[in-house]
Amino acid sequence: MKINTGKGSITLWTLIAIWSVSAVTSLPGLAISPILGELNNIFPKASDLEIQMLTSLPSLLIIPFVLLAGHLSANRNKLALLYTGLTIFFLSGVACLIAKSMTWLIIISCILGIGAGMIVPLSTGLVVDYFTGDYRVRQLGYSSAINNLTLVAATSLTGYFADINWHYSFFVYLLPGISLLLALRLRNTPSAPEPKESDQYKQSQINIRHLVMLTLFYFLITYTVLVVTFDTSFLIERYKVHPDISGVIISLFFLAIMAPGLFLSHIIRRTRSYTNIISLCAVAIGLLCVGLFRNVGMLTLGITLAGLGYGVMQPLIYDKAAIIAPPQLATKALSVVMSANYLAIILCPFILRLLQRIFHSHSLSFPFISSAVVAILILVAAVIGRGNFVLGLDKSYYEQSR
Repeated sequence: MKINTGKGSITLWTLIAIWSVSAVTSLPGLAISPILGELNNIFPKASDLEIQMLTSLPSLLIIPFVLLAGHLSANRNKLALLYTGLTIFFLSGVACLIAKSMTWLIIISCILGIGAGMIVPLSTGLVVDYFTGDYRVRQLGYSSAINNLTLVAATSLTGYFADINWHYSFFVYLLPGISLLLALRLRNTPSAPEPKESDQYKQSQINIRHLVMLTLFYFLITYTVLVVTFDTSFLIERYKVHPDISGVIISLFFLAIMAPGLFLSHIIRRTRSYTNIISLCAVAIGLLCVGLFRNVGMLTLGITLAGLGYGVMQPLIYDKAAIIAPPQLATKALSVVMSANYLAIILCPFILRLLQRIFHSHSLSFPFISSAVVAILILVAAVIGRGNFVLGLDKSYYEQSR
């Protein structure tokens, strides 16, 4: 079976290899989440800071290695970098399975972050290298969907494995081994050159102004929706319902992010130049539903709306990051933009707590309402700058393939 790329075709197995790399980029820190509450009993001498380091250090180390991998991709063999990153990630997962102390888990988590950081820009870079135009937009949507679907499935699996033995929750870190085996097929299927009429050839260097604006835009929209993962569980406690509902609702959030990726081209053709405006409306309304209405039904609706809006904008940002650079520098541009995601993950809790101190608010609804205000401000900017490259969407996206 042949898959059209916009500049030729590839086999289905090549496409599956590309998808498999996209599937594992959100795993760092995941294995720890189901057992955070048990770690104090497992390691009674461990401090709260050490436990927090297990979740924060991988994201912290991902950022410099995302940027390093993006920089090296311009002059080095991308596949060699990819294989190195996947190997480090996989071996770190194996080491987690046999680690017996908190110190070793922290050290291994750091190494795991290094491996994951190397593959993050290359995962999206593969889509950019193999596809072009409307085919690229569609595949970036699929890649985002697969990434979030894997996150939902892996979260469920880690919770199940943790009930058997806390070590088993690290089995999800073995998935990069499967990706590595599949990615080896890419050596025999190099990507075709970008067509000369491509937007990428309009650039001789990375457009720094657009790169900065895209990175800022991505950071802000990621910041607004991260409140769902950080603060939903506290709201659930207030509603006096079974605590497991928190995990279900957060899984629903990731499923909502996933869904638009499967139909991204159709969504763009329907919403046209209003795509980002409608998406930002969904995020703002969704967060307000959570913050203003105090019941599980509105919380579920709100989180779904926020996830859907974010799920439309994320792959479009990746596509724009690719076309502001010539083909050989596209992965480097992507690495800068994608680092904003992990920076937002690290900074979001601190920003939210700082805002709470400034406004003297300890309400559980405050993080959602303040994030909704940020989304509304971005929405106003998108309405004013509808023709802007970063905030808007030009006709090439919905009238013809680029």
